Amino acid sequence: MQRYIFLDLDDTLFQTLRKCANGADDPALQMRATLPDGRPNSYATAKQQWLWDWLNQGFRVVPVTAREMASFQRVALPFQEEVVINHGAVILDSQGHVDTAWMAMMQQALAVYQTPFLALWADIEAYCANDSGYNARLVEDFAVTWYGYIKHSAGTEAALHPLLDRLKPHPSLLDGSLYWHINGNNLAVLPTCIRKENAVAYLLAKYQSQYGEVLSFGAGDSKTDAPFMVLCDYALIPKHTQLARVLAEVI
Repeated sequence: MQRYIFLDLDDTLFQTLRKCANGADDPALQMRATLPDGRPNSYATAKQQWLWDWLNQGFRVVPVTAREMASFQRVALPFQEEVVINHGAVILDSQGHVDTAWMAMMQQALAVYQTPFLALWADIEAYCANDSGYNARLVEDFAVTWYGYIKHSAGTEAALHPLLDRLKPHPSLLDGSLYWHINGNNLAVLPTCIRKENAVAYLLAKYQSQYGEVLSFGAGDSKTDAPFMVLCDYALIPKHTQLARVLAEVI
């Protein structure tokens, strides 16, 4: 039986130095991703290194990440299977080429949401102009604007809440055309057609048509990972993460 794991990357398989328990004092850390200028900015702990080695030996590993193409290419790991990037908006095949069938479906679906998304984004930019700490960025990949995210120079989730409170009553969020997600110093606003679980469901159906029954695992740290993880037979959640805290509250 073929074994697949759909694997979130940031804060699951590696994280920035400030999120590492012992910081730069941990001699076991290994660099896993770099900034555009080549400087290291994400690291794997000894346990995460062991996890990668274990998964890479026994599973077909499918990354499922919010990273766009350029950012994903700066991840220093040898992925061999399909890749889900841009929160599920884009799927790459095992050769790194765009899955054209999925791309066509996504572009067709996205057309419905572009007008409300750009209207909301204009409001976001107007609000952020009043505070130089905000950094609002549209994610454009493969000549398509997919979604946007906002960070704050304070580096905390709390610094983003005034903006989030301003956004919540927006009609396009209330009617479900768009949705938001916040995790740490990252507030994302996305068209509702862009979801990790949609891409994972597409790939699961593909694998099942190729191999029959497959054994599937999902691994992730945030609330947006949970919907694709529950599509899988089993789920893995790192401790001290957003999803782990949600689970602890339920228990």
